[in-house]
Amino acid sequence: MNKGISLAKGEWLYFMGADDRLYNANVLFAVEKEFSKSVAVVCGKIQYRIDNETPKHLLKNNGVFRARWSRKLWIKNTVHHQATFYRKELLAKEQFNLRYNVLADYAMNLALFKQKVPVKELDLFIASCGIYGRSKKYNWSLYQEEIHLKTQASSILCWPLFFKLATLKYLLK
Repeated sequence: MNKGISLAKGEWLYFMGADDRLYNANVLFAVEKEFSKSVAVVCGKIQYRIDNETPKHLLKNNGVFRARWSRKLWIKNTVHHQATFYRKELLAKEQFNLRYNVLADYAMNLALFKQKVPVKELDLFIASCGIYGRSKKYNWSLYQEEIHLKTQASSILCWPLFFKLATLKYLLK
């Protein structure tokens, strides 16, 4: 992602995973209309491609995940990179933290949330996403990464809270 940022020529950046695709052929035209100088991040919805193996929690809302740029980011990842466009100048200053193998986008979004960057949420499907990527494995190392990134973004005093929250989420998955 960071290499892509340094090589990109455009004003806005978008990151897609290997098993993801744009929702339809008109998505980029629809999103482009929402770009403005007063906005640094534009996010929308994704649709998980569900099958018989899909975990229950991804079936909620028929696999629809709507980005929410709010304090809920401290509880869970409410903004996925497949549904998000970032102004390039924003990411040129604040690159993805390579310490996080899976949740670098989550760490980035928390950092941007703390900076109170201007965001526009759209009621628009941006991508269709697979359910078999690394972030959907839900192993303990994923939750350890989440605990660490939240603690780094806040305070070591919050570690017990983030640990308890991650443990609960892990046990429920």
